[in-house]
Amino acid sequence: MSTPQDPGSTIFFTLSIDGESLGAFNGCDGLAAEVEVEAYEEGGNNGFVWQLPSRVKHSTIKLTRPLTPDTSKVAAWISSVATAGVVRPTAQISALRADGSVVARWGLLDVLPVRWSGPTLDPASPNVATETLEITHHGFTDAGAA
Repeated sequence: MSTPQDPGSTIFFTLSIDGESLGAFNGCDGLAAEVEVEAYEEGGNNGFVWQLPSRVKHSTIKLTRPLTPDTSKVAAWISSVATAGVVRPTAQISALRADGSVVARWGLLDVLPVRWSGPTLDPASPNVATETLEITHHGFTDAGAA
């Protein structure tokens, strides 16, 4: 008899760009795709309106975490866009349980960093210093399969 997995267990995410790890993140938002449809009203067909797929849109993905030594890897990747030109690598986001076992993986095509925000450094605020990385992509790939 199989043991059920606890879907509410703590999950964290790892991001790798062309196989190089940028570290672990504790938040991931925006893994989504939307198929746009065009309505086509066919003459003489009054029973329904055709819903034809046109394109797939992907939202940007926001990854968040407390500051770690891996922050410098993110800074280097973003700096490479300005210095080495735009190279759109593949990426992989993995969702992992606290024990390190993989829950799910998503492969991403043509990834580009679009925004990074660092912590607000205020001595009056006891909040954890966090960073947010926002990336865009051109779609999912099956390379993310576990």
